[in-house]
Amino acid sequence: MSTESQQSAQKPIRVADGDELADVLATHDRVLVDFYTKGCSLCQAIEPVLGNIAKATGITVAMVNPGNDISLVDEWNVRSAPTLVLVEDGEEVARLAEGFQGGDDIEAFLDEHLD
Repeated sequence: MSTESQQSAQKPIRVADGDELADVLATHDRVLVDFYTKGCSLCQAIEPVLGNIAKATGITVAMVNPGNDISLVDEWNVRSAPTLVLVEDGEEVARLAEGFQGGDDIEAFLDEHLD
């Protein structure tokens, strides 16, 4: 990872809807988007893991509840929660939709799909 992306490492960004998500995707080259739902225990468990991923890798993590903007369900083909979608330059590169994933699994997923 470049030093520039590591300097932007931060806590996950919570976005309210598709417009805010589009803004995040437009201003960051690489974003790991977490589609979660309220009351989902797996979604709550993965949140601190994603915070660690953002700090360790420098990748921007955006969290959005598609229940707040139902158009996101079809637009992003979200069929389960949590769903992690890796976006690079505005395009989906890969997705991980297999329930809770630990930090090592998410880092391996990122390593596999990023140059």
